[in-house]
Amino acid sequence: MLRSTLLAAARSTGARKLVESTPFTRPVVDRFIAGEDVDAAIRATGALVADGRTVTLDHLGEDTLDAEQADATVAAYGELLSRLDTAGYADRAEVSVKLSAVGRSLAEDGEKIALENARRICSAAEAVGTTVTLDMEDHTTTDSTLDVLRELRVDFPWVGAVLQAYLKRTEQDCRDLAHAGSRVRLCKGAYQEPASVAFQDKADVDLSYVRCLKVLMAGEGYPMVASHDPRMIAIAADLAGTRPLDGYEFQMLYGIRPEEQKRIAAAGNTMRVYLPYGDEWYGYFMRRLAERPANVAFFLRSLVTTG
Repeated sequence: MLRSTLLAAARSTGARKLVESTPFTRPVVDRFIAGEDVDAAIRATGALVADGRTVTLDHLGEDTLDAEQADATVAAYGELLSRLDTAGYADRAEVSVKLSAVGRSLAEDGEKIALENARRICSAAEAVGTTVTLDMEDHTTTDSTLDVLRELRVDFPWVGAVLQAYLKRTEQDCRDLAHAGSRVRLCKGAYQEPASVAFQDKADVDLSYVRCLKVLMAGEGYPMVASHDPRMIAIAADLAGTRPLDGYEFQMLYGIRPEEQKRIAAAGNTMRVYLPYGDEWYGYFMRRLAERPANVAFFLRSLVTTG
């Protein structure tokens, strides 16, 4: 019930105004968001790279309904990639892109515009020697995202995909994408989805995650294990078997289990941190609260102690 309420609030204009206007929200937001501008993103990236972690950066923004805003997002990624190159981080940091942020939701030719904008970002990434991963959004956009992925991989075969284990279709999608050269981030999923397409019980989602992990680890691609769950991390390490340490990686969100992130990196694994930044943080922030009760408890404690 709490998760459903928070996910519904993530799309509520009224709830957004309330949360953004509450002064006590900021300290909690700062736990999950690197900052509101590219300078903050570069500083946070540098700190993570310094202690052995790698990074994927997300310039926050989604459901863009204006072509100029989509162009501005592409420009922001261009600036970010240039700054990563200048700072010497391009070999340790890539970018994650939501297609809704670069025009997919536009009323006319949205998918075509999003594809072309994603191409521009991929070209900029290739120029500095790094990669791009296409974030997955709610289930109504899964086919569209995979279609764009296929188009992008014609010219940029290194573009990463994201699959969400709570969707009932994902095990088959893993089979389709577990081929040589394919980078696939497997996460559990963070959107509110109907029972017709998604598992609703945590136990069922966990079982699906393990089935999907087995497919990816048995394939010839590059699995990216996005989970904070100690059981899933242990299972992934076991399923990796004789894969070399550079044949897969672990991923976690910025601000969640940082000491575990450091431990995994210190053991010789690639530990990539999903690092969001920007002033359009509300939807992302609410989904982080919805994912784990501990996040909500942290939020409430902060309100009490700050007040």
